Amino acid sequence: MKTPESPEISLFARIADALERLAPAPAATEALPDAPAYAWDHGTLRPVATLSAQPLDRYVGIDAQRAALLRNTERLAKRLPAHDILLWGSRGMGKSSLVKSAVAHLQAAGEAIALVEIERDDIADVSLLLRRLAKREGAFVLFCDDLSFDTDERQYRRLRSVLEGGIEARPDNCRFYVTSNRRHIVPREMRENELANSINARDGLDDRLALADRFGLSLGFHACDQTTYLAMVEAYGRAYGLDIDPQAAVTWATGRGGRSGRVAWQYVQEVAGAAGVRLS
Repeated sequence: MKTPESPEISLFARIADALERLAPAPAATEALPDAPAYAWDHGTLRPVATLSAQPLDRYVGIDAQRAALLRNTERLAKRLPAHDILLWGSRGMGKSSLVKSAVAHLQAAGEAIALVEIERDDIADVSLLLRRLAKREGAFVLFCDDLSFDTDERQYRRLRSVLEGGIEARPDNCRFYVTSNRRHIVPREMRENELANSINARDGLDDRLALADRFGLSLGFHACDQTTYLAMVEAYGRAYGLDIDPQAAVTWATGRGGRSGRVAWQYVQEVAGAAGVRLS
């Protein structure tokens, strides 16, 4: 014969059931498939099947930046001390593509490293990403492309806290690589407004510049001269077996208002398309 439960036990059982419904047990962590790259998209880590990148020896005019970036990324892949990197400077000079190429180069060499692209709006959830990647064996470059902050304090302060100073330590298999056209990530007019409107202008300015200071390695990319631009075009031409007309390449750059690695690649695409050559 079943013994009836006491009123106290029945009450506690009902409370326990109610609490379980309000706060169910966390779901099992979804397995992360191996991929050369991932996209962090609103709390979901989405694998990217192919990491499109130029060979590292294809870059011209940024030898020092390429060497420094590769050295740091090699250390990260081997779980040695490595820096977060800020790549700043002129548009189209290879900041973003160089990051992808460095990761792809090490993957081809057998290193367990992957790229994780993070949009600015998803920085607020980056702690969740770090906890998930900390359980993985490989290394990860957390890549924020073309980053700048105007008035969004939440993402700005969240990234600054994660880079240094937060109470939760970052795993040693993850480092941030950020590209920006601005050396201090925030625009000049914002820095000037801080000086004009702050009660203590220097404190306000220092707070704004603190994010850029969190990066252990800062690599500057500057507009190239005509000689370097033509060397870029010729390097692409040799790689794809294309006949390059230097004067036409200069005219192409003039029509676009400047010289850069991006403009050189666009000209090569034009030449290849006209010649019926596929660029792989």
